[in-house]
Amino acid sequence: MRATLFALLLLFAALPAQAQEKLKVIASFSILADIVQQVGGERLAVTTLVPAGGDAHVFQPSPADARAVASADILIANGLNFETWLDRLVAASGFKGRRIVAAQGIQPRKLAGHDHAGHSHGPADAKSGGQQDDPHVWHDLQRMQAYVANIVAGLAAADPQHAEGYRQRGATYAAELKALDAWASAQFESVPRAYRKVITQHDAFGYLADRYLINFLAPQGMNTESEASAEAVAQLIRQIKRQRVQALFFENVVNPRLIEQIAKEAKVTVGGRLYSDALGPKGGEADSYLGLYRLNVERLVGAMRRES
Repeated sequence: MRATLFALLLLFAALPAQAQEKLKVIASFSILADIVQQVGGERLAVTTLVPAGGDAHVFQPSPADARAVASADILIANGLNFETWLDRLVAASGFKGRRIVAAQGIQPRKLAGHDHAGHSHGPADAKSGGQQDDPHVWHDLQRMQAYVANIVAGLAAADPQHAEGYRQRGATYAAELKALDAWASAQFESVPRAYRKVITQHDAFGYLADRYLINFLAPQGMNTESEASAEAVAQLIRQIKRQRVQALFFENVVNPRLIEQIAKEAKVTVGGRLYSDALGPKGGEADSYLGLYRLNVERLVGAMRRES
């Protein structure tokens, strides 16, 4: 009997990670959830608050979200004031687990005249003089090296027994990001600088613009919550005609009505969908962060080449 019990204990100790109880991790939005899952592997059960295709700018947490946060072991957020609703949700839930901020310590790009909390947006507000951190870090694959490192460090601190696994998977994933950045850089370098001009609905692609020297224009500023002013839209249409911009895109998290209006008045064709702040549906064309990034680059470069 004693020998049988000892054998059972040895068997349990040898069970693979997926057979043991997983850490319950909540990520604030879908892009972050995918990255966390890549680093955490089968050790984590990752769920997301803002679902694939959802807009974190206008997200309203539900009582079910509060209950989910309350029962989680780890809560991971982007930071940089991207999830303006998160602190209220955490306070309401009574969450007692570990919080990880993926963008902590990253040097963000600064925006003048934009308020991510929803007060001032767009070209007409550029004289306001205030500066704010741009939270859309995931569009810069170089800064994402630090982003992934923060996730690795947070998971390792929360779960020291499996720290080495997090580090190994994090290093592998970071190498994939580096290779993707090299490919994207070569793609954009094939397009003359004069033709790297794009219109999107809100100012989500600033990091990508800085990294690959692209001129992005957007009527709504950084936040999708408020409407673009008629003056800002008219100014943008004049600029499209003057500069002969042909690369117009709507975003997966935003109603395409405004971009369609601009395209009609400027007499240009909408180039399709870009994925800005969220993954696409599971099994779809952009259901992973790496797939999303590659698809965005392919569509942008394709439109720019048509223009040239």
